Amino acid sequence: MATEGSGVRKHRTRRPHLFSRELRTLMYGIGDDPLPLTESVDLLDDLVTEYIVDMCHEAAKMATHARRNKIKVDDFKFALRRDPKKLGRVEELLLMSKVIAEARKQFDDGEGGGK
Repeated sequence: MATEGSGVRKHRTRRPHLFSRELRTLMYGIGDDPLPLTESVDLLDDLVTEYIVDMCHEAAKMATHARRNKIKVDDFKFALRRDPKKLGRVEELLLMSKVIAEARKQFDDGEGGGK
C-alpha cells in the first residue's frame, strides 16, 4: 500500500472512460489496429485522465499560492514551465483560438451588415 509521502500514487477510484472514442482514433492514426484492444484504450484513457487531473491540481496550487479562488490559463502555463514542448503547444493553441475567434467575429460582422 502506498503512503502519502512515498511518491507512489494511491490507486484512484475508477472514472468513466471519457476519451475512449478519441483515443481509438488517435491510436489508429499512429499505426495501431483499427479496433485496438479495449484494455489498451482503457489504460490510455486512465493515463490521460490522471494527467489532466494532476495538471488541474498543479494549476489549483498555483492559484492558491497567488491567493485566488479561480484557476487562470497562466496557472496551467506555469505548471508546464519545465516542459517546453507542451508549453509551446499550449501557447500555439491559445494563439490559434484567438485567431479563430477574430475570424468568426469578422465573419459574423460581415454577414450582419449585408441583410
